[in-house]
Amino acid sequence: MKFVRFAIALACLNGCGEAPNGNGARSTTVGDDQRQLRYLKEVEWPMAYGAQDTVRLARILHDDFQMIDAEGNVFTKADELDWIKKNEWKVDSFRYEIKRLETWPNGTAIVSGVGHMLSDSTASTYWSSNVFIKTDGMWRAISSHVSGVKEMKR
Repeated sequence: MKFVRFAIALACLNGCGEAPNGNGARSTTVGDDQRQLRYLKEVEWPMAYGAQDTVRLARILHDDFQMIDAEGNVFTKADELDWIKKNEWKVDSFRYEIKRLETWPNGTAIVSGVGHMLSDSTASTYWSSNVFIKTDGMWRAISSHVSGVKEMKR
């Protein structure tokens, strides 16, 4: 359960890639927005978990944030802040492979992909989908869902 909760949360912040072009539905600041989302996902969120930094994570998560784990449990922002305060992250390496990163002019973004984690005894993967909204010029995670968690002994 600890892995699944961490994986979901971390998934909200790891990724790269470019939004599709062609239909005119994307923000005029797509490149800037994607750079901000990538930074949140690759640097800020993992740093918050690694350091058990609730202040940093509180800035990343929207007040209405909800996370649904692979078992269908629902967690709020307060639940997640409490969880990282009480649980040390014991992961040797983490990589997130973005399969979709899109932004829209209304300040909404979707980021989904596959997370890869290694620890001393386990290699794990999972799929996640995440929704961000841009408020006051800042992208904040409002929803996260994870599925397809696979753990393999190393």
